Amino acid sequence: MSKDDRQKKNIKVAIDRSKATGEYCNMAAIHHSRHEFVLDFIFGMGDERNVVSRVITNPGHAKALLIALEENISKYEAKFGELAPEPQPQTLH
Repeated sequence: MSKDDRQKKNIKVAIDRSKATGEYCNMAAIHHSRHEFVLDFIFGMGDERNVVSRVITNPGHAKALLIALEENISKYEAKFGELAPEPQPQTLH
C-alpha cells in the first residue's frame, strides 16, 4: 500500500482507557525469528530494568513500522531540527 493509499483511507481506531496513557520507555530490545519480531519496550533506572510493554508482530509489519518511523522522524526533524542519536546502552540479552 502506497503512502497516498494510506492517506485516502479514514481508519477509525479505538483504544482502551487503560492503555490510553501509554507507557514510558527509555530502552528497547528487539528479537526475531523467521516468523516474528518481538519488540520489548523497557524502562531502566539505575541497575533495574523492567519490560513495560511487549509487541509481537510479523516481519512485514515490522518493516512497515520501520518505514513509518523513518517518515515521522524526518517530519519531526524538519520541524524541530536534527536529532542526535542517544548513546547506546549495554546490549540486553
